[in-house]
Amino acid sequence: MTDAARAALFLLAGETQIAGDDASGAKSGPSLHTLVSRLEWMLDRERLSVDDLREVVRLLRDEAFLRRATRLHRYPGGAAAADTAERLAGVAAHIVEEAASAPDGGGLDAFRAAVERTRFAAVFTAHPTFAVANPVYAALAECASLPTPPGAAPAFETHRRSGPPTLEEEFGLASDAILRGRDAIDTFVTDLLREARERWPDNWTTLTPKPLILTSWVGYDTDGRTDIGWWDTMRLRLRMKLFQLQRLRAQVQQSGVDAAALISRVSRAIYTVEAQIAATPKSADPAAALEFAALIVDRAADAISDPQALADALQDAIDIAPDDAKLGLAVARSGFLAHGMAAAQTHTRLNATQIHNVLRQRLRLTDDPANPTHRRALLSRINEALDTVTATPVDFGALLVEQASAARLMMTIAQIVKHVDTATPVRFLVAETESGYTLLAALWLARHFGIADKVEISPLFETREALMGGAQIVEEALRSPHWRDYLRQTGKMSLQFGYSDSGRYVGQLAATYLIERLRLKIADLLQKWDLHDVEVILFDTHGESIGRGAHPFRLSDRLDYLSPPHVRARFAELGLRYREESAFQGGDGYLLFGTPELAGACIATIAEHVFTPPRRERDPVYDEPDFSADFFSTIAEGMTSLVDDPGYADLLGAFGPSLIDKTGSRPAARQSEGGGATPRITHPSQLRAIPNNAILQQLGWCANTIQGLGSAAHRHPETFDSFRDGSPRFHRALDFAAHALAHSDDQVLRSVISLLDPGYWLDRATAEDEAARRGPYLAVMHDLEKLDFWADTQSMFRRIQADHLALRAAWPDAPSMSATERGLHAIRIAMIERIWLLATQIPFFMPRGAFTRDVMMRRILCLEIPSVLRELDAVFPRGDRAPEFDFHEPAGPQVENAYTYEHDYIFRPMRAMFDIVREVSIAIAHNIGAFG
Repeated sequence: MTDAARAALFLLAGETQIAGDDASGAKSGPSLHTLVSRLEWMLDRERLSVDDLREVVRLLRDEAFLRRATRLHRYPGGAAAADTAERLAGVAAHIVEEAASAPDGGGLDAFRAAVERTRFAAVFTAHPTFAVANPVYAALAECASLPTPPGAAPAFETHRRSGPPTLEEEFGLASDAILRGRDAIDTFVTDLLREARERWPDNWTTLTPKPLILTSWVGYDTDGRTDIGWWDTMRLRLRMKLFQLQRLRAQVQQSGVDAAALISRVSRAIYTVEAQIAATPKSADPAAALEFAALIVDRAADAISDPQALADALQDAIDIAPDDAKLGLAVARSGFLAHGMAAAQTHTRLNATQIHNVLRQRLRLTDDPANPTHRRALLSRINEALDTVTATPVDFGALLVEQASAARLMMTIAQIVKHVDTATPVRFLVAETESGYTLLAALWLARHFGIADKVEISPLFETREALMGGAQIVEEALRSPHWRDYLRQTGKMSLQFGYSDSGRYVGQLAATYLIERLRLKIADLLQKWDLHDVEVILFDTHGESIGRGAHPFRLSDRLDYLSPPHVRARFAELGLRYREESAFQGGDGYLLFGTPELAGACIATIAEHVFTPPRRERDPVYDEPDFSADFFSTIAEGMTSLVDDPGYADLLGAFGPSLIDKTGSRPAARQSEGGGATPRITHPSQLRAIPNNAILQQLGWCANTIQGLGSAAHRHPETFDSFRDGSPRFHRALDFAAHALAHSDDQVLRSVISLLDPGYWLDRATAEDEAARRGPYLAVMHDLEKLDFWADTQSMFRRIQADHLALRAAWPDAPSMSATERGLHAIRIAMIERIWLLATQIPFFMPRGAFTRDVMMRRILCLEIPSVLRELDAVFPRGDRAPEFDFHEPAGPQVENAYTYEHDYIFRPMRAMFDIVREVSIAIAHNIGAFG
């Protein structure tokens, strides 16, 4: 490390030593503005270089990486294999003891009932949280799996990805995590069967435990994206089938049992599925689709489309196996039958609007379901349509020409359940469900294609309106005899609860309260409509960050936060069966299954959660429901007011999207690759939830977790104190706020907002003694005035700061951001300022299409540096040296291109500084522990 880099670190160390936190949470050390000024002073006098700062950022990033690895190690309860084995064996022994001591005589039947019903599913999704390079994720998981964290982080020049992941890459990463999860579940099932063998030695081989399963929607999620064709879904679904068959064959072969016929049958299926995958079309190509159809339809028997086709052969293999091989084969059978013809069961997803559009086309139902005055008529008409709907055949030719996305997805499911797996139902998740009509419309579509008995239609409740009116939405559907018949036919009511949009619109603490209240209302509805025979699936769709519903400290608390013991106890009291499901999203979520040790610890925690009987506890959140409702309503009002503040949209949209790399294969919401200016964000809804939350993290203020909490605490100080001291439910939620405050700093936010203030740049120009140095500051000032962010963002900041002061007064010992994290923000602000100032040196140029100098400066102020530099490379081409040949006449001047200076002293430094800006973002994400 250079002396200059050490000096910069010393500066940050001085911040660490001086900046103690007083009781109000205010910093007693130098302000962030002072720290930025010191860094810039050192850069101006060449006592520090950009390369030195890059080295400093790398060091702070690596320290954050190690802290993240330590937290990841602790999150599932430790990752030591011996401890995990003891935990899993303990759960298995507990289940056997409970079954043996059941009051009705118990025994094997009670044990069978306990373990042969699926109680929990881990759902792997491809949400765009692939925030760091794959080798960095792998290293993070490996470090977290060690008995003690390493003393130094693995050496990486950068933790950034070289580019966004492809769908194929996402599928590969998800599959790796899923297969590690399957291994961990097999370990648990081994313990269950071993305990059963000890207790019931004559009958244990008839058991097929499946208490925990894995599911996935990677490659099957078409909500908001058009880049996944039906051929992609079919190909990836067939690959999941291939993994399952390969896994079964390997397990049978490893047992050493003479099961030649079984192995031959599975091998034939493997070869067939491999041929089907190879023949899958890559586009809407009729000839390719015809070849694919021949393999799928004509060779369905060879490919095995029903797992029960192997059930007898597996039982025979178990029966003839020596005692030491029976257990492994029984475990293999359980995993195979639990998941069907795939390594993980299948979820699909689309948007409610897509459902409505196809019914407008098919049934001419043109009224808007969101309009309450039309809803009764719509419900009446859809029920009439359900009275008369008949099944329509589906083939790949019809799939080729279908234009409606919802119909195309339902037809794809029809082909899967006909030709790939005829036994295992497919989840059909409908995002933004806000009326019962949507559910009945989805049911009509399923019946229209003849697969209603194989599809689990599930609404997603995520907006404030949906969470508050969710019970009404469900009851609208329940009033239809068709919907009730459908629920009884499938035996399941599937419900999905979203924590991303709900958290960003009403605040995370208020969102979880609304979701909990909705679940209790659902329980009452099942009682009211006499649906005790229907199992309720409660799927929590959340991310890995606090802003999107993941508890920051412990996986066990995450599970209880998402599915509170109070709610589970209520379902149990009413005699209602339920199944919990929880999301593991994108790269961050796959970390928890990133090694066998982490996967095992996660499965152990889930098993402990599932098989611990829920108990009602005295808790003021439930004992004082009126106070609770008012308290959480105040939080929601505070967050919704902030969301509607024009300054909040300006804050998110100014340069926030450019602070983060693209982290998924899903198309970006605001992509600017052309020459024109990027459209201005006027409301947070124009951003997707994950970048919305990621931007807040990068701006140093986790608003979606803490906004409104100060107002609620100030309005109800006694309630806040009693909740803090006596409510396990609230304390678990307050952990989110504690973690948010540890990575939020109002002065960091103030400094960011000051960058957008033309007055700040005018003051800097005024402070300059040399007239020549004033010009760049004044140029930035004039360009910022055109953007006109300042007034609204200042007003918005006062709203945030007032709420923060109220929270600090009510919670004086709340955490604060560390000095080194503040230092990272300071480095990035310094880099942003220098990028902007350097941009003022770009020479005048004639417009190039829509790319003008005004557009260039607007995009640079929005930090769209990579795309701007691509444009500038074309405007100011560097060129090459002329070849040194003899051209048969006196040589002309062979000077280098006239734009060498611009490239060497403007464009290249801008790119280098922007790289530091993005590397700081990775370091901050490591500190927080998640992206978005």
